[in-house]
Amino acid sequence: MPRRSFSVLVWLALVAPVYAQAPLHVAAAADLQPLLPSILREFTQETGIHADGTYKDSAMLTTQILNGAPFDLFLAADLGYPQRLIAAGAASPAKPTPYAQGTLVLWARKDSHLPRPSLALLRDPNLKRLAIADPRRAPYGQAAVAALKSLHLYAALKPRLLLAENIAQAAQFAGSANADAGLISLTSALTPQLESSGTYFVIPRGLYPPIVQGMVIVNSTHQRADTQKLADFLLSAPVQAQLAKGGLAPVH
Repeated sequence: MPRRSFSVLVWLALVAPVYAQAPLHVAAAADLQPLLPSILREFTQETGIHADGTYKDSAMLTTQILNGAPFDLFLAADLGYPQRLIAAGAASPAKPTPYAQGTLVLWARKDSHLPRPSLALLRDPNLKRLAIADPRRAPYGQAAVAALKSLHLYAALKPRLLLAENIAQAAQFAGSANADAGLISLTSALTPQLESSGTYFVIPRGLYPPIVQGMVIVNSTHQRADTQKLADFLLSAPVQAQLAKGGLAPVH
């Protein structure tokens, strides 16, 4: 065999496995940050396919995908942002696949000078700073504004709102001295840190539109089959039960 041909074969033998083992890159809504890492580890253990997550607000992730960011799967906090990618020809299938439904809660620290979280707390004049995710970027922020408007409290509370980039940052604000309370995701409220340091009240679902969270496969992926395996894994009964335990209700 000619030396050059032999060298090419050696190069392929060394490099091809690296390409084959490239991890899946998941663009994930910030409310998934407490839950998804362990689920991705379980997926790797079961399939041998590695996957990692990037956690940001759904609007930013949508923009990054449209600009060519190398993601394989997009797990948004609503259906609207994945639908934008589909409309732009950047994702499939024809409709986003719902994988969970989010829950909005009012959370406050146990050492707060304010009463325990309830709808009455939102009317308390001593509530000076209320953290929410930016409604221009994050579906949970949109849900928070909708709930406040349903309660006819938005006009009064708007000057006291502390806007965060995403729901994870809103939870950080609420958990610190930056805010007195926060309208955050149940996934954040159930994290060990916030569960031990605060209490929460579940906002009645009738006060805001359902936070149905959807996923799509990014069309630029080079690993469509493996990405589909991950999408199917997220819809499996054991993972759906795990999501529910962490604060994301099943959609079926």
